[in-house]
Amino acid sequence: MPQDDPYPHYIEFRHVYKTFDHPVLVDSNFNVNPGETVAIIGRSGVGKSVTLSHIMGFLKPDSGRIIVGHEDVTDFSEPEMRRVRRKVTMVFQSGALFDSLTVAENVLFSLELREDYDAKNKADVVNGLLEVVDIAEWANAYPSDLSTGYKRAVAIARALAAQPQCVLYDEPTTMVDPIMSDHLGDLMLRLKRQLKLTSVVVTHDLDLMYKVADRVVFLYEGGVIFFGPLGDLEKSEHPHIREFLEMDRVVRV
Repeated sequence: MPQDDPYPHYIEFRHVYKTFDHPVLVDSNFNVNPGETVAIIGRSGVGKSVTLSHIMGFLKPDSGRIIVGHEDVTDFSEPEMRRVRRKVTMVFQSGALFDSLTVAENVLFSLELREDYDAKNKADVVNGLLEVVDIAEWANAYPSDLSTGYKRAVAIARALAAQPQCVLYDEPTTMVDPIMSDHLGDLMLRLKRQLKLTSVVVTHDLDLMYKVADRVVFLYEGGVIFFGPLGDLEKSEHPHIREFLEMDRVVRV
């Protein structure tokens, strides 16, 4: 991007505040560069998923500015946000799959409005995406036949079908066994490297954070108490960060 561009970051929060019955985001500031993966971590209820909802435009801040796709989207209307969502897609924790559709049909759903693809192109894209996420053998299965981890893989394939520039992951390894969790982390890393995807990952899984993140946002009581490279997180002397990291080590042992 040009040096004088007012929005050089792909995503940026500038002094964002959001209150429901209590403050959820308090002077939140961070940014995500094109092709970068930023992990958002912290205890439950500190505003991680609310942050993703602001990026997608499902929520509007009480004050502050939100940049997405090098545009200030703070005051965008819903039709304007739909345009942004063609570039930025989200993999929901639930997977948000259609139970009545097969795996292949769920992925195909993202392609149905693409007028530049004919039926064969769409079938080829679906098959290719299922190969990418290693679930081609499940193409004719239904979501009810799949484990939580495989449902997440299908959700990732469906998100990729829209050819996004950026993917938001909401707790992608929650309720997934360690082997599948490791597989999903490898998949996310491969997508980042091969497709140059920009991504934001909300997670409690520090193994996943260490595997995929370039930089980390640590939220505490709605505020960003750390934002920086992964290596600097380990060196942080902030007591809440030290407690969080040490607790994770205790749980692993």
